Amino acid sequence: MEGFQVRRKDDGAISTLYLQGYLDAHTAPRLEDALQELVDQGRYKIIVNFSDLAYISSAGLGVFMGFIEMIRAHQGDIKLTNMSDKIFRVFDLLGFPTLYDIFKDESEAHRKFSEQP
Repeated sequence: MEGFQVRRKDDGAISTLYLQGYLDAHTAPRLEDALQELVDQGRYKIIVNFSDLAYISSAGLGVFMGFIEMIRAHQGDIKLTNMSDKIFRVFDLLGFPTLYDIFKDESEAHRKFSEQP
């Protein structure tokens, strides 16, 4: 099994998490920790960049569902970007495009956050 890494970059009020590797039941707690850290710091405008993610399981998808209500309650959002066709199909199959903004690249997500008050 390949590893999983989460890197973070803050740009003003927007934080971007870069996912790399395999996101499954064993590695999902690392993503949870990264999102919880953002919430604890009051950072609710979050972009998740999937460009280097090779695999996502239902446990990985569940992490996003576990945080979205709380983040939106604080006028924030999680915007998803740079998905491969394979990763997008998993999200699409489960109806995520109706729940989340999914962008082809990170700059579109930044622009969308910038349009919000």
